[in-house]
Amino acid sequence: MSRSVLYMSMSLDGFIAGPDDRPGNGLGTGGEPLHAWLFDGDHEVRGGVGVPVVRTAAASLPVVHEMLATGAVLTGRRTFDAAGGWGGDHHEGVPIEVFTRSEPDDDAVRGPHVHYATDGIEAAMARAKKAAGERNVLVHGATTAQLALRAGVLDELAIHQVPVLLGGGRPLFGALGSPRPLELVSVVDAPGVTHLRYRVVG
Repeated sequence: MSRSVLYMSMSLDGFIAGPDDRPGNGLGTGGEPLHAWLFDGDHEVRGGVGVPVVRTAAASLPVVHEMLATGAVLTGRRTFDAAGGWGGDHHEGVPIEVFTRSEPDDDAVRGPHVHYATDGIEAAMARAKKAAGERNVLVHGATTAQLALRAGVLDELAIHQVPVLLGGGRPLFGALGSPRPLELVSVVDAPGVTHLRYRVVG
């Protein structure tokens, strides 16, 4: 059965980007260390148009392979735009659901794999899971993660915790409104990152 899994690199103080994150500056000011574990290693993995090559450490390889084995992507509009829409292909041409509150303008990234979802997080997740089939759905974005948690449609969190304190920027988790119990599934220590996997309980 398909599961929805949030994959996000996060600083120790809870940020997924430094200040002033925007298209052309997707990780914000000073946020580059968050993705260093994906590009500074010795082992090469081929992705899609948006992430053509990943170079990571041996200990992180299973995590990267797992991400690239997902059957669909659900992302927030801000994350999608900041990443340049991954060129319309995150990996292997899988469907990309872009959660947004407004219709895209003429400058929005288009493509046969991209669908802009304006009918709510539950409907967007349902489409992504249907498109993924037996494979998992890769979830990206802070607001999308928060909404999915509140709606009860996020199954797991794969947090790649990087040993840096950014001191400001875009936090992954805001005020969720109520506690969200999690079960720790796995911990993988790797150069420059600790991969933490949690299951959302209830």
